[in-house]
Amino acid sequence: MIPSRSAILNLYRNLIGESKKWSSYNYRMYALRKIRYEFKESKTLTDEEKIRQCYAKGQETLAMIKRQVVLGDLYSTRPLVIEKQVT
Repeated sequence: MIPSRSAILNLYRNLIGESKKWSSYNYRMYALRKIRYEFKESKTLTDEEKIRQCYAKGQETLAMIKRQVVLGDLYSTRPLVIEKQVT
């Protein structure tokens, strides 16, 4: 069964939301760029099997990001100079 448009948009929102939780600036920005790029490239897919594969890959990526966010929080470092300083 092909995932619905709302399921795909929900996956996109979850991926973006989880990526923003990353404490490491470099990982966070890379993940956000990669997610946006992949969704933009896959926007015009019409083959149902390819859509299912991309959706499954997105689900796996979401699970991986959630694990990495937890690990990143355990071993966090100071913010970089280019990050906004909260005062």
